[in-house]
Amino acid sequence: MADDIVDVLIIGSGASGAAVAWSLADTRMRIVCLEQGDWMNPADYPTTRRSWEAEAHGAFSTSPNIRGRPHDYPINEDASPISIVNFNGVGGSTVLYSAHWPRFHPSDFKVRTLDGVADDWPIDYAALEPFFAQNDRNIGVSGLAGDPAGPYHQPPLPPVPLGLMGETMARGFNRLGWHWWPSDSALITRDYEGREACANLGPCHSGCAKGAKSSADITYWPMARRAGVELRTGCRVREILVDENDMATGVVYFDPDGVERRQRAEVVVIACNGVGTPRLLLNSTSARFPDGLANRSGLVGRNLMLHPWGLVQGLFDTPLASRYGPAGCCLLSKQFYETDLSRGFVRGYNLQITRGAGPVNTARQGLTRGTIPWGAGHHEAFARHHERAINIGICCEDLPELHNTVTLDPELTDSSGIAAPRITYRLSENTERMMQHAFRAGTEVMQAAGATRIHTEGPLRYAGWHLLGTARMGVDPQTSVVNPWGRCHDVRNLFIVDGSVFVTSGGVNPTSTIQAVALYIADQMKQRLANLFD
Repeated sequence: MADDIVDVLIIGSGASGAAVAWSLADTRMRIVCLEQGDWMNPADYPTTRRSWEAEAHGAFSTSPNIRGRPHDYPINEDASPISIVNFNGVGGSTVLYSAHWPRFHPSDFKVRTLDGVADDWPIDYAALEPFFAQNDRNIGVSGLAGDPAGPYHQPPLPPVPLGLMGETMARGFNRLGWHWWPSDSALITRDYEGREACANLGPCHSGCAKGAKSSADITYWPMARRAGVELRTGCRVREILVDENDMATGVVYFDPDGVERRQRAEVVVIACNGVGTPRLLLNSTSARFPDGLANRSGLVGRNLMLHPWGLVQGLFDTPLASRYGPAGCCLLSKQFYETDLSRGFVRGYNLQITRGAGPVNTARQGLTRGTIPWGAGHHEAFARHHERAINIGICCEDLPELHNTVTLDPELTDSSGIAAPRITYRLSENTERMMQHAFRAGTEVMQAAGATRIHTEGPLRYAGWHLLGTARMGVDPQTSVVNPWGRCHDVRNLFIVDGSVFVTSGGVNPTSTIQAVALYIADQMKQRLANLFD
C-alpha cells in the first residue's frame, strides 16, 4: 500500500544486496528487497541438458543483449569495445559468474600514495579484513592459506584440485621462477552448510545445477529470509523519490503485472551494480536534483572501470582433460600484480589459469580461427584441440577516467519504458601497454609449460563482468558520491553498497571485495543507528 513504510528498502538482490540484507537483519528492522528478476530453478539450468554449450550463446548468454530475458534491460554498447555482461534475478550475476575469488591487496586501496595515479580509498584493507573473513565463512570459499603474494588468510575449505592441466601450468611457472598459487574459489570442495561438494562438472557459467557454486541466491538469501527479510521478485524500480529536505522517501516501481506502485522507506539502499546504480540515480530527477539523484558532484556514472580482459590460449600435444573442473578456478599468478615502472605502465594484472572449452565451443573457436576446418579434416583437427587447450585469462587493472561513463540512452528503453544505460568507454594507453606485456608474459609461461601452439586475443568483447567506480567513495562531496561508509553525500538516508563505490579497480575479480565492502557498510550503519542521518 502507498502508506506502508518499511525501515530499510534494498534495491537489488545480487552479491552486495544479499550481503547487506543478511547483515542488517539482526537489527530486527523491517527490511524489504526489490528484485526485478526472479528466482532461478536449478533444474532449468542448461547444465542439466546436452545442449548446455549452445544455450550459453542464447537463452543463457552472459550478455543481456543476447539473452533478452523478460527481466533484463538492454544496454547501448556502441561506443565501447567491451560489452556489459550481467544477470538479473535473485543472486544477480553470481548466478552465472566463474566464482574465482581473490581479494584486493592492501596496495589497491593506496594507489595515489604508492603510484601517484588515481586516488586513495578512504578505507583500507585492515578495515575490511574481518568482513572478508566473515564473507568467506558465510558463502563457503575454498583455497589454500599462505599465498606469499597477498595478505594471509585461511579459507574455510580446501582448494579446488589443480588437475593435470593445473599441474602442467604450475611446472611452467616454476621453470620461470614466477609466482603461482591455487585460486581461492567461491564454491565448496566439501559438503558445507547443507550443500553438496563440487563434482567438477565444468560449465559453471551457465548456472550450477548442483548448488556447489556459492551464488547469493543459495548462500545469503536463505539466511536473510529466515531472519525476516522480505524479498519481492519481478519488481522493477523506475526512480527514487526525495522530499524538500533532500531525504529519500521511497521508490516508484513496476510490480510483476506491470502495475506502477510506490514503496515508502526510512532508508534506501542501492545494490544494482556499476551500471544499474548510476542508471537508477540518473533516472531519478527532480527539482532538487535535475541532473540525477545524489549527483551534485557530477560524478554519478563517471569513472567506469571494466577490467579489460585478455586471453592467451595454449595447445598441447598430449590430452590434459582440460575441460573438466570449475571453469574459472584453477590457479593464478600475481607475478606482475604490483607496479614496476620498468614494464612501461603503472599498476598491474593477474594471470588466471582457466579450463579449456567443451566440444561445441572447441569446434566453434577452431572454425572462427581457421584451425579446425568444416568438412574434410574436421575430426582430425578437432582431436588435436579438444581437451588439450589451457587458457590464461588476463585481468588488467583499469584506472578511473572521467570520460568512461554510464549515461541514459535518449531512445533505447526496457520493456517498462525506463531509459536504458549507454556505455561510453575506451582503453587507456596504460591499459593497452599492460595487455601487450601480459600477452608476452602469458606466451612465455605457455612455452615453458610445453604448449606447441599459442593464440592471443584481447580485449575480449564479452568480458565486461566487473562493473566498478560510477558512484565512488570519498571524503569530499565535490570529488565523490558516497562517504567512507557508503552514505550519499547529498541524500543522508540513501546508501550505495555495490561495486560502483569503488575508487580503484585492483587487478583481480572484485566480487569478494564487493561483498566485504557491503558487509562493512552494513556494519557501519548498525553502529550508527542512533544518529544515522546526522
